Amino acid sequence: MNRRYRKTVIAGNWKMNKNAADAKSFISELKSSVRGKWCEVVLCVPFTAIPAAVKTAKGSRIDIGAQNCHFAPEGAYTGEISCAMLAEAGVKYVVIGHSERRRDFGESDRTVNLKAHAALDAGLRPIICVGESAEMRETGITLDVIRAQVKSALKDITADRVRRTVIAYEPIWAIGTGDTATAEQADEVNRAIRECLRQLYGARVARSISILYGGSVTPKNAYELFAMPDIDGGLVGGASLDRAAFEEIINAADQ
Repeated sequence: MNRRYRKTVIAGNWKMNKNAADAKSFISELKSSVRGKWCEVVLCVPFTAIPAAVKTAKGSRIDIGAQNCHFAPEGAYTGEISCAMLAEAGVKYVVIGHSERRRDFGESDRTVNLKAHAALDAGLRPIICVGESAEMRETGITLDVIRAQVKSALKDITADRVRRTVIAYEPIWAIGTGDTATAEQADEVNRAIRECLRQLYGARVARSISILYGGSVTPKNAYELFAMPDIDGGLVGGASLDRAAFEEIINAADQ
């Protein structure tokens, strides 16, 4: 990671876990341990926990994120939530294009791009997820797939707006499996993402964008992952549900 040019971000993705009371308790205990840390800490909580999380995190170094959004500002989209609604609720970040959303809910590169635009329009910081399957890695097309996803996700997003995005490389084969890319594998992909950003926006913009790694990040592998030059933090799944484990991951990023 490069502290000179960009922020280090540790984002916990709780997925469909923890209620409002859990969020209040977790954040209340976490606040003191992140005081004085220079990395940015984000908790992406279930929609129903957002009000309690925002209220509890107020005045601390913890920002609250959502795990999904719709690209339309309003309309007949039963069960969906707009970026403006999230912003009104106090959310600062939103995860877009997570592999589980792509796999289970049919999200495409096009909808990821539409959601990224909507998030930026609402003043949110999108955490845009990209990643390859095991089959793609085995056939040697990982970098081609990742570059295509990045270009599609950022289509028509201007240089001044793209600085507010975060990109998370999360190999699909490592999500919730206990498997993880080696630090070298993860850094290779993140470096390719930064080179793609350089081609799209120039070197100055590319070096300012935080690129995270997600995929079974744990206290055991966090130190090695975050020591890599192009890994600027983590999108943490299961380990973010355990406060002690999450705190250790934050400590690893704060070195």
